[in-house]
Amino acid sequence: MKGNKFTATVFLIISLLCCFISGKAFSAMKEEEPIIPGSGVVEEKMLSEYFSPLKGTNGDTRIYVLKGKEPGGKVLVLGGTHPNEPSGYMSAITLIENAKLQKGTMYIIPRSNNSAFTHNDPQEGSPQRFTIKTSHGERWFRYGSRATNPLDQWPDPDVYIHASSGQRLSGSETRNINRAYPGRPDGTFTEKVCFGIAEFIRSEDIDLTIDLHEASPEYPVINATVAHERAMPIASKAVIELQLKGIQMGLEPSPKNFHGLTHRELGDYTDTLAVLMETANAAQGRLRGRTDEHLVLTGKDKEYVKAAKLGRLFVPYDENGHPLEERVGRHVTGIMELVKAYNEQNPDRGIVIENVPSYDELLNKGLGEFLNPAD
Repeated sequence: MKGNKFTATVFLIISLLCCFISGKAFSAMKEEEPIIPGSGVVEEKMLSEYFSPLKGTNGDTRIYVLKGKEPGGKVLVLGGTHPNEPSGYMSAITLIENAKLQKGTMYIIPRSNNSAFTHNDPQEGSPQRFTIKTSHGERWFRYGSRATNPLDQWPDPDVYIHASSGQRLSGSETRNINRAYPGRPDGTFTEKVCFGIAEFIRSEDIDLTIDLHEASPEYPVINATVAHERAMPIASKAVIELQLKGIQMGLEPSPKNFHGLTHRELGDYTDTLAVLMETANAAQGRLRGRTDEHLVLTGKDKEYVKAAKLGRLFVPYDENGHPLEERVGRHVTGIMELVKAYNEQNPDRGIVIENVPSYDELLNKGLGEFLNPAD
């Protein structure tokens, strides 16, 4: 009898210890990584200023504003739509910490789905954060989930029906912000965030919206730009310029029968020119080996090297992988080329952005060279 009590006590202590450790890990996911705005940032807003029901929730998120001395056009950069796609998020931070505008206005939302940064996908073995070395120390960044935190929206239905189109998808997609646009003011938590972003675009009269993504190397739409038909002229011009620079980039039209995505719904329900860009992220793929910080940063994976030799991928892949600085370089260079193409078509509403690291600078110097010292 005494032995049973002792065993029960031991198991109780172990259970409490596990709860304590998991509770600390859960709480840690609520902590936001520091973003150190550069001198180009003149103002910070919250998304709830454009849709008040988001205030005080995990759906509210920060908007960084960079303005030039001269008035001009307006561009919005969306990072963190999917927080397990770190290049989009880190590209947004690179712009926040470096870019300066001479003309026009740039708005940047680094955490588009802020809720999805507050958890990750344990079944994927994903890290909670990753660290980048800089000349002034280390900077850490959150690695989150593709979907809204279930604590903010639950349960998932068996079938997700997109509100404005009637499109039917897997129930898990109900928490995917990039299946919920244009959103609804009285919809789900995720739909309310989408509605807030769409309201922001309408209120600020955004000319060009660029949504930054990553995809697995075996996904057909990879290293590609996807554009709404109204944005296709500037997207095609930008893709040509990228290819002339030696950066291979595909061009895809936004499918009219696939709903909920930024490039389709923001193009249909607002006046903005909507574009989405994808880079190759091995940490998202189904063919990968171990998912850890090293894979997130370097993009190196032996299993993907094998898959490339078997012709199973839609992107070149060798022992060098696709490191984070390469993927960020593709994104920020793509943004610059999209803005240049926009300027050619809209000379009276130009946007002039300076002090953005080039693709070669990011490859040669590393991403850490362009991150500001933490306070």
